[in-house]
Amino acid sequence: MSKNELVDKLLDYFVNENKRFLEYERPNNYNEKRIFLRGIINMRLPYPLDGEILEMEDNLLQLELKDKLITDVNDIPLTDDKIGLWRGDITTLRIGAIVNAGNEKLLGCFIPNHSCIDNAIHTYDGIRLRLTCNEIMKGRDEETGKAKITDAFNLPSDYVIHTVGPIVYQKVTDKERKELENCYISCLDLAKENNIRTIAFPSISTRVFHFPKDEASEIAVRTVRNYF
Repeated sequence: MSKNELVDKLLDYFVNENKRFLEYERPNNYNEKRIFLRGIINMRLPYPLDGEILEMEDNLLQLELKDKLITDVNDIPLTDDKIGLWRGDITTLRIGAIVNAGNEKLLGCFIPNHSCIDNAIHTYDGIRLRLTCNEIMKGRDEETGKAKITDAFNLPSDYVIHTVGPIVYQKVTDKERKELENCYISCLDLAKENNIRTIAFPSISTRVFHFPKDEASEIAVRTVRNYF
């Protein structure tokens, strides 16, 4: 099936699954239909899903992936201490693991079409990721500074490592600095345990969690250097 046919079939299923979406006018062009579908799936709780629907979404995501420019980790220049700096879409990296900066539920972002990294990773990896995270978490909350690992189902990376960064409400405290440091250490520990040789970090906690970017960058680089 084409991307357009897959989107139509997926919309048919999810609109009928949650009938309140029947009130919305169905878009006509592919891009608008895709945005509509993304928003519906973003909001969907991790209920079990028919394997045929999961396979249909996998097919759509794999077709979309073929249209994207993929960056191989081996093409990113590294410093002498094997750290590279790269700006781009982390969901397009061919690498051992990418890190997702999530919240304590570790189920992805439920705000439809939100621009956070948590939403992007769950959107382009697919529903299987939320279902897997739900199986791991079993309704529990993850501690700040800790991490969990899952497969990357429809991304070029092999794994996704999910971590919970600190939320800064006013001035940064020593506790929050330590928690951010622990995010990087927890992710590196999981990479080491799973024999992952390459890992891509986003700028953890610096957007909706309000950690100052300059200080967060210093903590990130220093922690990774010290780890090795």
